[in-house]
Amino acid sequence: MQTSMNPGRGTLPVLVAGAGIGGLAAALALTRRGFTVKVLERAAEIGEIGAGIQLGPNAFAAFDALGVGEKARGRAVYIDEMVMHDALDETQVGRIPTGDAFRQRFGNPYAVIHRADVHGALLEGAQESERIELLGSTTVQRVEQDESGVTVIDAQGGRHRGIALIGADGVKSAVRAQYVGDDARVSGHVVYRAVVDKSDFPADLQWNAASIWVGPNCHLVHYPLRGGEQYNLVVTFHSREQEEWSVREGSRDEVQSYFEGICPRARQMIDLPKDWKRWATADREPIGRWSFGRVTLLGDAAHPMLQYLAQGACMALEDAVTLGEALGLHDNDFSKAFALYQRSRIARAARVLLSAREMGRIFHAHGVERLVRNDLWKGRTPERFYDAMEWLYGWTRETCLAE
Repeated sequence: MQTSMNPGRGTLPVLVAGAGIGGLAAALALTRRGFTVKVLERAAEIGEIGAGIQLGPNAFAAFDALGVGEKARGRAVYIDEMVMHDALDETQVGRIPTGDAFRQRFGNPYAVIHRADVHGALLEGAQESERIELLGSTTVQRVEQDESGVTVIDAQGGRHRGIALIGADGVKSAVRAQYVGDDARVSGHVVYRAVVDKSDFPADLQWNAASIWVGPNCHLVHYPLRGGEQYNLVVTFHSREQEEWSVREGSRDEVQSYFEGICPRARQMIDLPKDWKRWATADREPIGRWSFGRVTLLGDAAHPMLQYLAQGACMALEDAVTLGEALGLHDNDFSKAFALYQRSRIARAARVLLSAREMGRIFHAHGVERLVRNDLWKGRTPERFYDAMEWLYGWTRETCLAE
């Protein structure tokens, strides 16, 4: 599977399934290794749905490594702190300043941003590259491999030939389905997301912070977007229904029915949105193998996770950078690079995935467990919080490869 250090224009491209955050990041990483890339996206328009997301310092380290650091930084809102309140009695459970001391510790800021703006920064980078071809309305259905390359067959019967394939086709990945075939783990947790204009958002909650109000079997999150002109609002609850992994329009009556007993200050937020989007969430069990010959998985296709650590997009960015670094170390030999890439990523991604599950349980504690949670962080100094976050936010391109 050796390929030259600087592939010429006549060579086959690397194929990437999916033009989301992970797929575009992978494409940028590959071009930095000298490859041409063909990105196959099921949607007719290359874009991104959703609302706000949070970006840890590890995400900015990845943006810089991909050459789009300034594009991403220009769209982000830099918050002053992360803060948790108990949604029953309004007590402050924990506060983590994200100012100068945080940046000095981790080398990068903490920020919030609209998902479309993250995607836009990566898409601009891809469109500026002569080495990346973006192909919409192309749904990957199956993959064939031989000694010299891979062939992706799309839903219309089209055939796309490449040196290798990066399966970055999301939480319901067709590439993962072919090579792994595992079932999703539906959480029973439902997430409602909306964006509210600043003029409609309560003045007493217009904090420059990533704020969470934690309650029994539920929580609410809010933070500013787009220069503070909008606020992202996310509410999560444990559904009474038997859920299936899905996204659809939300119901105001449904979301309001899950927040009885929440303090008025937090509860007022669920009356604000005119339109809700409803996600019934799921993840998958961690797997010990991502690479299959000339095919490897990346982003949500490799490690779909719940949202409780705000690391889904960050992990996809890390994956892409690590893949590029592995190719660099092994002189663009895909066999060796894919092996190093998965060795470098599997345990870390699994730790984040499993930690996100556990954080959801902590957020949604009730009874005595709620009291224990509130005592856990009482009086904790910023430095102790930073120590606890070192494993997550301390990631860099220079240290991303396994020994």
